[in-house]
Amino acid sequence: MTTTYVDLDVRPILIAGGEPFGDIMAAVEKLEPGQGLRLIASFKPVPLFSVLGKRGFDHSERDIGDGDWEVLFTPTGAAAAAPAPAPAATATGTGDWPAPVVSNDYRDLPPPEPMQKVIADIEAAAPGDVVSALLCRKPPILIPELEALGHAWHGDFEDGGESYRIFIRKKAD
Repeated sequence: MTTTYVDLDVRPILIAGGEPFGDIMAAVEKLEPGQGLRLIASFKPVPLFSVLGKRGFDHSERDIGDGDWEVLFTPTGAAAAAPAPAPAATATGTGDWPAPVVSNDYRDLPPPEPMQKVIADIEAAAPGDVVSALLCRKPPILIPELEALGHAWHGDFEDGGESYRIFIRKKAD
């Protein structure tokens, strides 16, 4: 069976300072059986590889110059037959959590740097430690990744909805 691809160029969204994850997931939801997604982005969207991989898509990427990337997400297995439902993200309460061992403000960084920095903070922490980050938006790719890795998290908007504070408790080994 030959895969046909639906094109999605998220560079204009990124240039405007937006978060393209919602548009990407909406495009994936609209795919027909046997269709894949051709994504054009101004950075290599490594975090998306895992998210769509869990939904039944392989990927291949190529640098198309000027820092831009073309990524083909090709359906495999069940995803080739029908789109998978979106995973439900759930937060875990922080009632008895210790104070964060590190708290950073990543609001001024362009995607995907905030996610990369938060992941590095978690990796540097000891099991059971809590890290905190202040972000410019709710991190739609980071949250499923945290859950897949077994870390607990809690987050909410603050500053009148201008910032998103996330707390992550590293899983115990």
